[in-house]
Amino acid sequence: MKKILLIASAVFAVSFANAQTLTTPQPSPTQTVKQNFGVGTVELNYSRPAKKDRKIMGDLVPFGKVWRTGANAATTLTFSEDVTIGGKEVKAGKYGLLSIPDADKWTIIITKDVNVNQPSLYKQENDVVRVEAKVITTPFTIENFTIGFADITGSSCNVELMWENTYIQFPVTTGTDAKVMAQIDNLMNKDNKPYFNAASYYYDNGKDLTQALGWVNKALETNKEAFWMYLLKARILKKTGDKAGSKAAATMCKDLAAKAKNDDYVKMATELIAGL
Repeated sequence: MKKILLIASAVFAVSFANAQTLTTPQPSPTQTVKQNFGVGTVELNYSRPAKKDRKIMGDLVPFGKVWRTGANAATTLTFSEDVTIGGKEVKAGKYGLLSIPDADKWTIIITKDVNVNQPSLYKQENDVVRVEAKVITTPFTIENFTIGFADITGSSCNVELMWENTYIQFPVTTGTDAKVMAQIDNLMNKDNKPYFNAASYYYDNGKDLTQALGWVNKALETNKEAFWMYLLKARILKKTGDKAGSKAAATMCKDLAAKAKNDDYVKMATELIAGL
């Protein structure tokens, strides 16, 4: 009898263990998106419910009520640096992303509470900022609820929300320039000076081109085969109106890039020369 009981227990244990290993697809798959932004990052965590032939806006997602902006767990945004949303500074940290959808506009809510996964848990006193976003009707249907980052620049991006035939977005900005300039000022007093990166930043952001040219020349002193640096020099000189100098630098870039078998830079240098 004892032997029979032991065998039965073993069979039950194996059956239970096998049942525990069953993995099935999530009905509303979770997604984590980590985006480099400014000099830091922003990370998004949310779930993606599907339309499944259902009426979404104004029905499954009711108008005029707080929505967790996803499914299952709360939707969150984590900023590694301070940002600005709706004209208000949002300190670095993790926040809940909620919304109040409506037919023609949504109210986006950034909240200190990162655990609001149902309307009854929402407390308006935890709002950090509210911003309105206009509804745009898409000519196509989006099956899965989607949040993403678009129109990314060095200091701004748009957070996009899409589902069914509804598209909205809201802007996020960050004080990149002050942070980068502080780094440049600090690093230029060090032994290993970031001449090329500093020159690139000055050129890309419309700053002092004379200073940018001086820095790229300094960078070339220690790397005379750097065809990419010659292209930057050519672009700076073109912007200052020095066509002859720009052509000479672009020609150097083209010759060195051809030697290095880098067709992309050969093409960019050729196009720059043609545009002078």
